[in-house]
Amino acid sequence: MTEPSGITNVRGGADGRRGQPVIEDRSTRKRRVIVEAATTLFLRHGYLGTSMDQIAAFAAVSKPTLYKFFSDKEQLFTEIVLGTLDRAGDPFRAELAALAETDHLAADLQQLARRYLATVTQPAVLQLRRLVIGASPQLPQLAHAYYETAPEQTIRALAGCFQRLADRGLLKPGDPLAAASHFAFLVLGRALDKSLFCGDRAFSDAELTAQADAGVSAFLAAYGRDAQPGRAGQDRARGRTAHGPPAPATSPNNGTESR
Repeated sequence: MTEPSGITNVRGGADGRRGQPVIEDRSTRKRRVIVEAATTLFLRHGYLGTSMDQIAAFAAVSKPTLYKFFSDKEQLFTEIVLGTLDRAGDPFRAELAALAETDHLAADLQQLARRYLATVTQPAVLQLRRLVIGASPQLPQLAHAYYETAPEQTIRALAGCFQRLADRGLLKPGDPLAAASHFAFLVLGRALDKSLFCGDRAFSDAELTAQADAGVSAFLAAYGRDAQPGRAGQDRARGRTAHGPPAPATSPNNGTESR
């Protein structure tokens, strides 16, 4: 993302494919300029603090031109938000199909968790999340769409992946939606909460990596096929009954030498 706002190429504009020149006609270029100007102003002043007049002036276009592309401020803001979510979330969700067929679950899940946390804590994504939260009283439908498009859709995709991994015997069988929710909170947890309130760079890359790795370790301890047994299983492994003392040790001579 090269623009100062970090949010570019919303849906309906340039396709944004890397390594390929994008040829814009005049209409597409004007639309992109409007979106970039609106993004900058929304991030600077918030949704309520930004007007269509300001956007037109900042984009150096006439008001009729602005309204030709966007009927009102809500439509423009909604396109910016959902377009950014698509670009941030689609690559991550696409990785889940490969993870579902992995033979190296721990290593690949760790890599996925790192990218998951890095994606969610991108400055552009954090900035938009704050904007949507702030505008939710005025735009409840957008807030709902944000939740369904970002967190909820990701949880469902994770659940589908975990179900496939359980079917293949790599995770314990159970409720895949619960497993996905636990994974998300273990990986994102404190980093997302603190980043929302304390700035876009609340953690170093090394700290984010450590949190993602710790989240995966905790998740696999609970859901992995190689997870340690519970207390009863540990007791049995130590020769101890659930309600009694340890079983007496035996020796090859069965204790006869002491007699």
